Amino acid sequence: MPVIDLAPYFRSEEGAGESIANHLREIQQEIGYYCIINHGIGAQLISDAIGQVRLFYGLALEERMKLRVGATSTGYVPLKSSVYVTSPLNDNDQAKRDLNENFRIVRERPADHPSILAGRRFTGPNKWPPEALLPDFKARMLAYYEAAENLGRALLPLYAVALGLAEDYFEPYFLDPTWLTRNVHYPPDAPEDNQFAASPHRDHSFLSILPMSPISGLQFQTPGGDWMAPEYLENALVVNSGEFMENWTNGRFIATPHRVLAPGRDRYIIAFFFNPDWDVVSDPLPGCVTPERPAAHRPIRFLDHLCNYVDGNYAKSSGGTLEDDTP
Repeated sequence: MPVIDLAPYFRSEEGAGESIANHLREIQQEIGYYCIINHGIGAQLISDAIGQVRLFYGLALEERMKLRVGATSTGYVPLKSSVYVTSPLNDNDQAKRDLNENFRIVRERPADHPSILAGRRFTGPNKWPPEALLPDFKARMLAYYEAAENLGRALLPLYAVALGLAEDYFEPYFLDPTWLTRNVHYPPDAPEDNQFAASPHRDHSFLSILPMSPISGLQFQTPGGDWMAPEYLENALVVNSGEFMENWTNGRFIATPHRVLAPGRDRYIIAFFFNPDWDVVSDPLPGCVTPERPAAHRPIRFLDHLCNYVDGNYAKSSGGTLEDDTP
């Protein structure tokens, strides 16, 4: 897996941004995933957030179910509620749901925010565990999310330059980003044949950011079709692009196929999906349509893209369209 050191970029060293952008262009056109070091998010901040996720899943199932995902598409998603049947990467069996449970949290917005008042999905309000049960959960999770959003914003100029655009090109598209998170518990359950902790898929996102876990399970698919597990680097973050990035760049920057194998022991992760504003449409970016690369994707508004993705891969009881009456 390629490794990008962001320290020179954050120190504003001459030529560092251009050098990283050139490397990023090669990565995104060939494999679509990499890890970053010296990314500016403190190890303690990451550890604190992961610790809160572990504590959340230590709550009784009855307490977690009180926060079950609802109409706003935020909240707790129980075990075996999803499988990526929309993905062409594998014959993902609808009856063999993924062995994970997750707690979906979106960008925190005030109650009078226009998107909340309009009832838009994936824009809030969030559901939070009672302070009496988890007194530090909200503060520590929001601290990590703020740092992850700041990192996402810091990466935008690099992606713009990698695409031959002005450094500030993406700024108008990320004024109120529709990011969301999957705070996941992979239990040590034994899988059936062709069952996964997370079945083969591509993310929905513009960018996905994930703290590396010392407990293996995550695998990426190489351009040759093989599956590989990234080597663990302490305090590193894995970054990959998703389907919206691929569509927006007309296939120039590829969405990375990946999966998670059943880990054999409890595994906790925080997946942060950094996305543009809800009304951004994936009209091909400048320079991404050429005679050699004609437009290949139907432009779609980001929120519609996200809703289609979740609806197609989650059970009805968890905000999707898959049937609930599976074995």
